[in-house]
Amino acid sequence: MDFKRFDGENTNVSKYVLEKEDAVYEAVLYKYGAFEKRTVICCSVMSGCPIGCAFCGTGKRFVRSLTGPEIVEQIAIVLQDREIDAQKVQKFQIMFMSMGEPMLNWSNTAWAIKELHHKYPNAQLLLSTMAPHGDKPDWEDMLELSRCIEKVGLQFSIHKSTDEKRNRLIPFGEKLSLGEIRDIGMRWKQETGRMPYCNYCVDGTNNTREDADRLMALFPPENFCFTFSVVCSADETMALAGYHNLDKIREFEHLFISMGYNTRVFDPAGQDDIGGGCGQLWYVQDWLRKRIS
Repeated sequence: MDFKRFDGENTNVSKYVLEKEDAVYEAVLYKYGAFEKRTVICCSVMSGCPIGCAFCGTGKRFVRSLTGPEIVEQIAIVLQDREIDAQKVQKFQIMFMSMGEPMLNWSNTAWAIKELHHKYPNAQLLLSTMAPHGDKPDWEDMLELSRCIEKVGLQFSIHKSTDEKRNRLIPFGEKLSLGEIRDIGMRWKQETGRMPYCNYCVDGTNNTREDADRLMALFPPENFCFTFSVVCSADETMALAGYHNLDKIREFEHLFISMGYNTRVFDPAGQDDIGGGCGQLWYVQDWLRKRIS
């Protein structure tokens, strides 16, 4: 398998670009202290993506879904390249949140989850989704798989506090409303005993008191946790397009902490030099532009 590796300046993050004749996709490796202490790998489930999120570098350029073995192979390549013994990692996390929407490639993603759980039983397996309607059997299968494999985690990409604003940011028409996401998340919590996360990229326009009140009314602290993320520049030519005001993000986060929420802030390494953040697909954009009009 041909791949290129790009290392961040601080050596804590590496991006892997994997290329085949008909597809290109990425995986990102994060090191926290030492690989043996905590290792995180974000993998792709598609080459390109049909969703078209405004902050993502794929821009609706969709090539194809990846097969189950292609998803699993990303993890094996990264671990082998860096000589990481997964069994010795104290906190090993595999996240389906690099490129592509897992619920639009559910059969292959589900196969990969089962295979990765077999190969790396100590790994946490985080499914990150913007919640397309998809097929109802797929959502039921996701719930069943989450019940069977306790290592599976669930995160919803929310980013706005109203459906109207979220529709502009995520123009994919066939997606669940915020209320429907809440219902699935509460059912997932009830059936697994684990808390789903809402991922919320703070962009400077969606962090008002009113936004917080709407989110809290929809996603109560006894059923949901929150991740507050910086907005990374989707393109290397858009250096000023991101939002990285950690003081404002922390201020918004504190509103939730004060109401009893479990929260975290995601500020990924490598976002300024190798495109290590969400939606930063710098090294595949030329490939996509040349092959898809």
